[in-house]
Amino acid sequence: MAGFDSGVIAEEILMDFFRYSKGELYCEDMKASRLAGFFGTPLYVYSLKTFVRHFEVIDRAFNGKSHIICYAAKANSNLSILKMAGLLGGGADVVSGGELRLALRAGIKPNKIVFSGVGKTDEEIEFALKSRILFIAAESIQELESITRIAKRLKIIAPVAVRVNPDIDPRTHPHIATGLKKTKFGLGESESKKAYNFIGTEKWLNPVGISMHIGSQVGYVDPYVDAARKIVNLYKYLKKKKLPLEYIDIGGGWAAYFRPEENIPEPGDYVSAMYDLFSDIKATIIVEPGRSIIGNAGILIMKVIAVKRSGGKNYCIVDAGMNDFIRPVLYNANHRIEPVRRTPECEILYDIVGPLCESGDFLSRRLKLPKVERGDCLALFTAGAYGSSMSSNYNSRVRPLEIAVAGRNAMVIRERETFKDLVRNQKLKGVTREIINNLKKDLDL
Repeated sequence: MAGFDSGVIAEEILMDFFRYSKGELYCEDMKASRLAGFFGTPLYVYSLKTFVRHFEVIDRAFNGKSHIICYAAKANSNLSILKMAGLLGGGADVVSGGELRLALRAGIKPNKIVFSGVGKTDEEIEFALKSRILFIAAESIQELESITRIAKRLKIIAPVAVRVNPDIDPRTHPHIATGLKKTKFGLGESESKKAYNFIGTEKWLNPVGISMHIGSQVGYVDPYVDAARKIVNLYKYLKKKKLPLEYIDIGGGWAAYFRPEENIPEPGDYVSAMYDLFSDIKATIIVEPGRSIIGNAGILIMKVIAVKRSGGKNYCIVDAGMNDFIRPVLYNANHRIEPVRRTPECEILYDIVGPLCESGDFLSRRLKLPKVERGDCLALFTAGAYGSSMSSNYNSRVRPLEIAVAGRNAMVIRERETFKDLVRNQKLKGVTREIINNLKKDLDL
């Protein structure tokens, strides 16, 4: 789809390219209402200009320091989004064999892919080694033993790093805090030293890096500075032990703002805050941003199915549910929701709820909006990260269509699912009347 009338966007472009002009929401030069009318709803819309802007801000923050931006595939693993990261010179941080295969299919170079995750299977480790990725970030000595066994069988020397748990409070939701001692991720400092000692005894392991990740949606730079300082000190300790590592992976989890007025760091601010710690370090620095690149590059457009008043509340029922966007119920995330077309109507308090048979199927509580009616469209902002990638077919609902916008052009990057997709891998032949009758006999019913 291309060439829709754009109008003039008068407001200054700041951190993303979603703006209102004359009451109409635009994604870059495209009217959101026209996109919804053409493609239908629910609809994920991504601004590629916002993605490029955020990626470039991080890249420039390194100011010539050797680095790799390994986009966190878990945030949004759409092939077109992964391809964007690769075309910008980035790599990928993957946490499963599926994400690794997607990254490779999208054209990301294997020597720019790092494999994280606390529970890698033997099959995933084998595929990673055969794919010649940059390194596997091991989270336990037992995992290192598995990598050694597989590498020996394949006769491939395995490039590895150890994921260190720096025990730093990231001050985020407890479900997405990964850098505290009480979480399942990584190894403490003393255990990490033992892991590197183990690596030193195995000829099939090549220690190339050190890794950390403290959490997600971390809205402060100081936890990263504290954690990075610990990692740098451990790096220097290992160097003295004749273990000169090539890579220091400082992770990601940088925040994306939910509202423009929020005072959170820019993507490049995290790098700038830690920059001096690496001034005398010759290693290549790896960062794994996902949310901060794609988060506010995406919105979810949904249509109002019905409006009703019940139990003293006004309910706005939309055609997107928690199967399409689970973050509000899972993390109590308070995402901005606005009408696609603003009107001067007086504001009313609404609970924005989905069509699923769950009381937890809500997208916002007690939200002030101009009066909404059946057929109106609403936009949920900062939906680019952990929206589509966490969606499901609960209640046998099909996943939304996804489009990417570049200026005045819009392209489908994931087709809307159909009923055929729901039943594609299911089988009916095994269940027969004879089996039912035999089971009834066994139960003496």
